Amino acid sequence: MMVAGVLVLSPDALLISLIRTDPWTLVLWRGLITAITMTVSLLVAHGRGALVEVGRIGWPGVVVGVFFGSSTLSFVMSVRMTTAANTLVIIAAMPLFAALFSRIFLREIVPLVTWIAVTAGFAGIALVFKGSIGGGSLLGDALALATASFMAGNFVIIRHHRKVSMIPAVVLGGIITTGAMLAVATPLDITSGDLLLLALMGSVVLPVPLALMTIAPKLIPAAEVSLIMLLETFLGPLWVWLVVREAPPMETFLGGGILVGTLIGHSLVRMRGSGVEN
Repeated sequence: MMVAGVLVLSPDALLISLIRTDPWTLVLWRGLITAITMTVSLLVAHGRGALVEVGRIGWPGVVVGVFFGSSTLSFVMSVRMTTAANTLVIIAAMPLFAALFSRIFLREIVPLVTWIAVTAGFAGIALVFKGSIGGGSLLGDALALATASFMAGNFVIIRHHRKVSMIPAVVLGGIITTGAMLAVATPLDITSGDLLLLALMGSVVLPVPLALMTIAPKLIPAAEVSLIMLLETFLGPLWVWLVVREAPPMETFLGGGILVGTLIGHSLVRMRGSGVEN
């Protein structure tokens, strides 16, 4: 399920690169179509009990919704302002942020191997940022870093409240982004081609992975989940390069190699040490 989810999610950055409408309108339609799709899924799965599921998320679900909406906006803006490779490499640091947030907010013990991985991983990110200095994409890299932070925050909250389905929070996030963009977006000023790509994004590329990735972490170790997620770091830039020939700077390859190598090593060590840790 994790592999299938990553494969479906991997063209996301490519679709954002291909859509020509302004980023505000893109975020609005992305959030709206995703919210509609996930709402239909809730109704199909729970029927009249869907409202009960919505009520169960409480304030943690509201925070997840805000973070989800914020990550959507920062991700789209990042892909538009820097290379897709930069964005996806930096977002790959999400497990490192999650470890830090778990220590700060949940007081969880962070193993020494994770602190080493955090240090090495952020060194790789710094190298990616170095390649953007003077190139006009530094802000895009910063937005990718913000996206990783928002996603990691969601990971920590969902883990802490693992008995509650946070699918309604995704719907809330879509509604929040749609409402926030109404003042600046031009939703009717969009081509049929862009609308088709947005429909594909909001009805398949985002909802299907969200559903699969909600179930999979309950069946395999968390370290293995993080390891499989790294597939997107390779596949996402590959699709963009094949279609639009966007070549990232050399620092992205070097920094990405350090970061991805660190995450793979960390995941393998944790899997070997914990066996069936979830």
